[in-house]
Amino acid sequence: MTSAGPLNTLAVGSAGPRIAFVHGLFGQGRNWNQIAKSVAWPNGTQARALLIDLPDHGRSPWSEEFSYAAYADAVAATLRAAAPGEEWTLVGHSLGGKTSMLAALQHPDLIARLCVVDIAPKSYGDLHRFSAYIDGMQRLPLGEIATREEADDWFTAVEPDPGVRAFLLQNLRRDHDGWSWRANLDLIAADAARGEQSRIADFPDTSGLAPYEGPVVWLVGAESRYVTDDDSAPMRALFPQVRKVTVKGAGHWVHTDAPAVVIETLRRLLRTGGPPPTS
Repeated sequence: MTSAGPLNTLAVGSAGPRIAFVHGLFGQGRNWNQIAKSVAWPNGTQARALLIDLPDHGRSPWSEEFSYAAYADAVAATLRAAAPGEEWTLVGHSLGGKTSMLAALQHPDLIARLCVVDIAPKSYGDLHRFSAYIDGMQRLPLGEIATREEADDWFTAVEPDPGVRAFLLQNLRRDHDGWSWRANLDLIAADAARGEQSRIADFPDTSGLAPYEGPVVWLVGAESRYVTDDDSAPMRALFPQVRKVTVKGAGHWVHTDAPAVVIETLRRLLRTGGPPPTS
């Protein structure tokens, strides 16, 4: 991966242990803003949070080629620059969860604790789950759109759920030249076109890396299909101290469906290194 500069971040909180949040595909660091504020409560004195835009997302630089190893190194470099010599709790969802797992494996001296949200260290085959979104985003007539409301109306035919539409269309940026995408849509589309060879859907080879021995909380949505019972053994092989927490009523976006559970889990992880006794 080649990039033009450091990753974009947003800081929340003024004192306490350091915790960083990494988003999923088509997300941005600010998607974690309310969770981060709640974890830093009261008055930002319980934790110092950093919300990170991954490469090819938000305001961070774009890559020429997708690589989890490079993503993880970019996150690690961002954390080291933000707080030299300090350790972090790292939280990652989906694409960000894979990136966070690899960051902990590649940089165990930097990551004191890890929280992986509804993703497993395995290949998911391809990006078919996102193919309609990618196609719709590519077809959105940017030159004909005057307002975000018009973009939302047009995208209704692609995705009827207003929450999902808002999540995807947060990637629209308007400047003096008109509308453009913040996400590196061409790179993501090219990876999706690789089918079962998708690098984003895959998980990299970690055979040369030692298991991560720090505390790990694995938050899994009970209604999600991203994690199965078969994933527990490979997860534990890489993260021997992992504790799985299945969140009732939550789908893939656990932090959106069950924010109170996520907040309490992260507060306890910061305090004790473990999850709450019940979910």
